[in-house]
Amino acid sequence: MHHIALRHGDVGRYVLLPGDPGRCERIARRFDDARLVARNREYETWTGTLTGVLVSVTSTGIGCPSAAIAVEELLQCGADTFIRVGTAGGMHRGMQTGELAIVTAAIRDEGTTSHYLPMAFPAIADLDVVLALREAARRTGARAREGVSQSKDSFYGEIEHERMPLHERLAERWQAFIAGGAICSEMEAAAIFIIASIHRVRAGGIMACVGNPDMTEAQVAHSMKAFDLDEVINTAVEGLRVLIERDAEAGARA
Repeated sequence: MHHIALRHGDVGRYVLLPGDPGRCERIARRFDDARLVARNREYETWTGTLTGVLVSVTSTGIGCPSAAIAVEELLQCGADTFIRVGTAGGMHRGMQTGELAIVTAAIRDEGTTSHYLPMAFPAIADLDVVLALREAARRTGARAREGVSQSKDSFYGEIEHERMPLHERLAERWQAFIAGGAICSEMEAAAIFIIASIHRVRAGGIMACVGNPDMTEAQVAHSMKAFDLDEVINTAVEGLRVLIERDAEAGARA
C-alpha cells in the first residue's frame, strides 16, 4: 500500500486506530509477540496476537482525510474490524476528564465523507463493536458513557472559535450539538464509520475525554495533571478481546 507501507497479511482482521504514531508501541505492549511492521509518514503499524488471534494497531494521523486513507488501505490488507482509540473534548455537561466515551455515531461536521456519501447518510458505529466496548468497560472498571461524537476538521475552530470570522455560527452549532446530546468532539470517527459502512465491515470508537463545556480553561488544565491514557488503551484492547471471543462463539455455533 502506497501510504501505510503494508501488504496483505501484514495485519490481523482486528485493528486499533490511534491518531498519534507515538502511541502505537504503547498499545502494542498489550499484545503478545508484538512487532513493528511498517512506519511511513504518519502511519505506524505493529502486529501481534491476543488469545492466539492476529491483531494490529495502525496510527492514522490527525483528521478524517488521513484516517480515511489508513482505513481504505487496511481494508485491502485484510482488516475488517476497526476501533478508533484516542482522546476527545468532552461535550456532555458533568463529564470528567479521563471519563471514556464509547461512540455510537458521529456528526459529519467535516468534509472528507462528502466524497463518499450524501451528508444526509448517518455515520454509525457497528452495534457489535459498541456492545463489545461496553462489556470491556465493565471488565476494566472504566468510567464510560455511550453517545454521539462530533467529528470536525478544525481543532482551533472548536477551542478558539471566538477569534474566527465565523465565530457566531461556530458557537451556535456547538451549542446545538450539546443540546442534541453529543458527548464528545474528535476528528476521525465519521470517516472511519462511513467507509466501514460502505464496505460492510465493523467500526467503533472509544475516547478518553478532556473537560466539559462548564469547565474553565484553568479547570481543564488542572484536571489534565491526573490524565492517563492507560484506561482507554486497556479498555480498547479488552474490547478487541471481547470481539474475538464472541466471533469465535458465533463461528462455533455456525
